[in-house]
Amino acid sequence: MNYTPQKKIAAKILGVGVNRVWIDPDVEEDLSLALTREDVRKLIDDHIIRKKPMVGISRGRARLITIQKKRGQRRGHGSRKGKKGARQPGKDLWIAKIRSQRRYLRGLRENKLITPTNYRQLYAKAKGNAYRSVAHLRNTIYESGIVKKSKGKRR
Repeated sequence: MNYTPQKKIAAKILGVGVNRVWIDPDVEEDLSLALTREDVRKLIDDHIIRKKPMVGISRGRARLITIQKKRGQRRGHGSRKGKKGARQPGKDLWIAKIRSQRRYLRGLRENKLITPTNYRQLYAKAKGNAYRSVAHLRNTIYESGIVKKSKGKRR
């Protein structure tokens, strides 16, 4: 049997699309007689006509990916889109580098390990990008003989 009119009426009553209307295939006599909205409403009350559940896209996989990204995974070469400088700007790298070098120089000056004159010269060189890192700066200072290497904790 073709139950298109009943499906259309039921879809309007249930507030869903025609494809989400389910009709019990075992009950045929009642359906062929149901021509008005009231008849269809009775069939809905008797659970002969029902509304199918919504079919959606699961967020389960998306949640898993989010958890992995929080852990620091999925950051390999295949996942990268921008250039190296776009993902971590050069200016940010410079700021981190120069701040640590200046902090180190300040510590040396406060502990009277270098003179204010030496501090100024090293500071200016650091500003001119003469040192790759704090370790490079430290090695340069020790090799030039400005500060003698101590066997204790380095700061």
